[in-house]
Amino acid sequence: MSTPTTANDNIYDVIVLGAGPVGQTVAARTHAAGLTVAVIERELVGGECSYWGCVPSKALLRPVLAIADALRIDGAREAVSDPIDPKGVFARRNRYVTDWNDTGQVQTVTGWGVDLIRGDARLDGARRVTVIGTDATTRLTARHAVVICTGSTAAIPDVPGVAEARPWTNRRATDTSVVPARLAVVGGGGVGVEMATAWRGLGSEVTLLVRTPVLLPRMETFVGDHVRRGLTEAGVDVRTGVEVTELQRPTPGAPVTVFLDDGTQVVVDEVLFATGRTPNTTDIGLETVGLAPGSWLDVDDTCAVRGVDEPWLYALGDVNHRALLTHQGKYQARVAGAVIGARAQGKTLDTAPWQAHVATADTAAVPQAFFTDPEAGSVGLTAEQARRRGHRIRVVDVNIGDVVAGANLYADGYPGRARIVVDLDRECLLGATFVGPGVVEMLHSATIAVAAEVPIDRLWHAVPCFPTISEVWLRLLEAYRDTADAAG
Repeated sequence: MSTPTTANDNIYDVIVLGAGPVGQTVAARTHAAGLTVAVIERELVGGECSYWGCVPSKALLRPVLAIADALRIDGAREAVSDPIDPKGVFARRNRYVTDWNDTGQVQTVTGWGVDLIRGDARLDGARRVTVIGTDATTRLTARHAVVICTGSTAAIPDVPGVAEARPWTNRRATDTSVVPARLAVVGGGGVGVEMATAWRGLGSEVTLLVRTPVLLPRMETFVGDHVRRGLTEAGVDVRTGVEVTELQRPTPGAPVTVFLDDGTQVVVDEVLFATGRTPNTTDIGLETVGLAPGSWLDVDDTCAVRGVDEPWLYALGDVNHRALLTHQGKYQARVAGAVIGARAQGKTLDTAPWQAHVATADTAAVPQAFFTDPEAGSVGLTAEQARRRGHRIRVVDVNIGDVVAGANLYADGYPGRARIVVDLDRECLLGATFVGPGVVEMLHSATIAVAAEVPIDRLWHAVPCFPTISEVWLRLLEAYRDTADAAG
């Protein structure tokens, strides 16, 4: 690991800003292409996802969902007699975030032969980066590429009283070991519904405040309906179509009064804002290369930043705003790693859709999974998105519990629904959506079908095992056949 003690100049083929999952992936891929790589990180190596995002949130949610699954099964629910033990859940969470110690991830990165530099990185003109560390300033130059993987931060709305209220963001919601008696969660997207699920399961009295009419508004509407029903049955007070106008916390530690635009108030012990993200690009020197500080970075399908002379600057993950999902950022990193390696070797890029040097899935096959009760997952286009893009489609829905025997063996009275969106001109899937217990583990099969543009005729030969929830695929294809026959 590079630990400079005096100002110096270093030249690398590739310089990566940010050592989260996305930065690590592009560093590994470019190093594997034979390039020298330096990675700069100002916080923990592993980033937001490893310590305050995906990993701790899923560690908190899994015990809650395991209990929910048991309560749906005759004979098992009788064994669930005690509430969840928060101390045990927090200990499990701490184990999976390695007590917020990044030693293991540091060893992984440096074990690749990549130089890791601690400090605040700033662009200093084309292909130049300055790192201000605790003991020294390091100046770096990139022969081929600088890659920005600095992620995003929770956005907190500027409402009166927000500073005094000291609201939680995803960080506090995933690293605290204290269960508030009353918690208001503001936001109906993925973070909002997952944290409402987790903290209700851990014992908080949760009120979910959502500006939109539905939960998870970027998914098919029925998904939000199912998730709302599940939250309500769990005891969450779900209020849609409301907006926070003011917060009042008279003294630190006192209850917070949340004022809403419908004239009502909610009094809670803590408030969690899950109302979007803002890019971590304010203080990284974008102005030195002609870009606006604090902006989302516009990239082409190779993930090269637009507005910069020559393709030397890349932006991956949250900062390019294409798909704010860890797995999608890592996908972009694999693509960009191949692009940077090819350009460094003077090779011609293959930028046709679905080829090695383009992130086609960002617009056609983004998978997303939410670990609510019931779970929700989708990939590709919703019906509305497909219509807006001009596709001629057929939409097929099935109620999973009504037609899939394996689903009811998984959960008595299985609650769930599935949808496929079929491109009638090409006879392949544009999108698929599932909501119900255990569905997110089926999502990759749908992702393959959408990304590979598998013809419907071939999907008939992908036989699902009996009796599993995945038999929903057979029922969807049967329903598609029946609607096609009816259409004549």
